[in-house]
Amino acid sequence: MAMASLARRKVISLSRNLCNSTDGLKYSYGLSSFSRNFSSGSEENDVVVIGGGPGGYVAAIKAAQLGLKTTCIEKRGTLGGTCLNVGCIPSKALLHSSHMYHEAKHSFASHGVKVSNVEVDLPAMLAQKDKSVSNLTKGIEGLFKKNKVTYVKGSGKFISPSEVAVDTIEGGSTVVKGKNIIIATGSDVKSLPGITIDEKKIVSSTGALSLSEIPKKLVVVGAGYIGLEMGSVWNRLGSEVVVVEFGPDIVPTMDGEIRKQFQRSLEKQKMKFMLKTKVVGVDNSGEGVKLTLEPSAGGEQTTLEADVVLVSAGRNPYTAGLDLDKIGVNTDKIGRIPVNEKFATNVPGVFAIGDVIPGPMLAHKAEEDGVACVEFIAGKEGHVDYDMVPGVVYTHPEVAYVGKSEEQVKALGIEYRVGKFPLLANSRAKAIDDAEGLVKIIAEKESDKILGVHIMSPNAGEIIHEAAIAMTYGASSEDVARTCHAHPTMSEALKEAAMATYDKPIHI
Repeated sequence: MAMASLARRKVISLSRNLCNSTDGLKYSYGLSSFSRNFSSGSEENDVVVIGGGPGGYVAAIKAAQLGLKTTCIEKRGTLGGTCLNVGCIPSKALLHSSHMYHEAKHSFASHGVKVSNVEVDLPAMLAQKDKSVSNLTKGIEGLFKKNKVTYVKGSGKFISPSEVAVDTIEGGSTVVKGKNIIIATGSDVKSLPGITIDEKKIVSSTGALSLSEIPKKLVVVGAGYIGLEMGSVWNRLGSEVVVVEFGPDIVPTMDGEIRKQFQRSLEKQKMKFMLKTKVVGVDNSGEGVKLTLEPSAGGEQTTLEADVVLVSAGRNPYTAGLDLDKIGVNTDKIGRIPVNEKFATNVPGVFAIGDVIPGPMLAHKAEEDGVACVEFIAGKEGHVDYDMVPGVVYTHPEVAYVGKSEEQVKALGIEYRVGKFPLLANSRAKAIDDAEGLVKIIAEKESDKILGVHIMSPNAGEIIHEAAIAMTYGASSEDVARTCHAHPTMSEALKEAAMATYDKPIHI
């Protein structure tokens, strides 16, 4: 491992340069020398968090663990935010259930499992999804009680930099006071001009999680994470799915080579794509919905009919209704709140984390923000490395990535090597007859430092964390290649891709 250790030493300066040359999502957080006290009603508190989503509830729990008296305000009435209630968790429940149905209908026979009359019981499937959400939200309430976090159910808005007025869901009102107030209100669905979401025929991701029947034809507007995942759910259950995307590619943040293979995989699953296409009109006056489309660059218009349209064009920070203007908190043109390296806004004592600040709108990123923010408030060191935030698309196969794409490395002018390994050569994948995909590693040429890892495979979202840990510690591809991996596992594909990066793989 001497060569790998030397490689790590060589890349220290390169790593620092790369961190300074990214797209503005990387921050280095230092020490904070202050802590604050305030009162909520008649009680003194140290931290007030507005929002009980992944960023907010994690921030509240961490603050309490650090010995700070903490109050969390959440208007939904259940904790977990969009992610747990109408986002990450229910969508993954439906992705799993629909995958089980698809496997039973199309794959069980090849494994010697004979079934007949496989049917979808949609109400039961939705009930299982709702049960998983309910159990998890109750679990967070239990964590609040365990850590002595005060939970206020209601909508909060600022009346001063140290006071939040709350209209409770029971119909009352109260004022929560404090010097340290964290805005963690998350994001909301972004609509499109001329399209009104009614959550019946024209739905957001929220409505797509609770359709009362399987649509014969579903049009998805937007080819990002959410659109492709929800499109996959209903495609597996029998809907004809057409994805309309304004840009030239699906999931534009994804490595180009992986993206092309991913789109081909989805097309094999009978999902259809209309890229470089925009929606210019919507008519839902009939039984279904009629979309008027034209090329993104302009041109001849066409129509597309559907039973249901899913608008999945991204999300906007949710800062409306907080009365930020009354206390002088700055926001940008789309409502995001600029913060410094310690998550502080321009108003002393007011902080912001998660989807309301610049950066990727991901639940796990918001959690890291929340922990770092309260560590600063407690006078400790906080840190989030936005270059090491994994992205995962939970289709089948999954696609996961961390670090830079090949296109980004090229743009930075870095000399690099690429190692790839196909799942078709992985023994575990072949044994279970689920071998579509590949692992791709990008490493700096001279030092062998890993710059990016991109995986398309079953359970890619689990495997990617090995790469994230390796990259966090400045590992070379040789480090990963020389790490013994259990056999047979999907993770061996990562080892072989690492071998292909610095030398040669064994099994191809």
